[in-house]
Amino acid sequence: MRITVNEDIYMKIITPSESNEIDINRDYLRTWLPLDLKFVVPSIEHKKAALEYKQEYIDFNEDHINGSGGFIHTNDYEDWLCKITNAQTASQTGWVDCSTYFVFTHERIVGTVQIRHELNDFLFNAGGNIGYGVRPSERRKGYATKMLLFALKKCSDLGIDNVLVTCDKGNIASERTIIKCGGVFENEIVEENGNVILRYWIKI
Repeated sequence: MRITVNEDIYMKIITPSESNEIDINRDYLRTWLPLDLKFVVPSIEHKKAALEYKQEYIDFNEDHINGSGGFIHTNDYEDWLCKITNAQTASQTGWVDCSTYFVFTHERIVGTVQIRHELNDFLFNAGGNIGYGVRPSERRKGYATKMLLFALKKCSDLGIDNVLVTCDKGNIASERTIIKCGGVFENEIVEENGNVILRYWIKI
């Protein structure tokens, strides 16, 4: 299956200096991107909502937030913000170029998305070009599919026409989301800790 990205679709990515709105020019885009769903470049003004978002993962005894650049493991929001900002140009040591977004509905963060502009050895084997996570209380509402489609559009803009997306084996919801968005299974990778990663490719 091949995903075709219509070049007429215009999506505005929000930077800290701009309004927190996405411009949508095509009515049919609403079938996968609700008008109240905003993809926002993190800034200091999002600190309160971001910390509340992180706390929910902790309350649910989860130790990882997919697509967040290690947000759950930082004790300093400003430090994390600096890291992901630097990572847009790979000046963050050990990172490839990547873009990180908060996903808002109204004033609430429902998820995070990270697009890796290239693959190093780790990302090729396990991480993939795209990471995305949905907060525990907002799962099974269709957000993951919309977030992955957004990320695929951004990959197309970056000239990435063969996108690697991965998930843990047994994460049925993620498997279904990836397949729904055109993912073609390639193989499994077993990590040193025994965790099994499923690797899918999506042609844009």
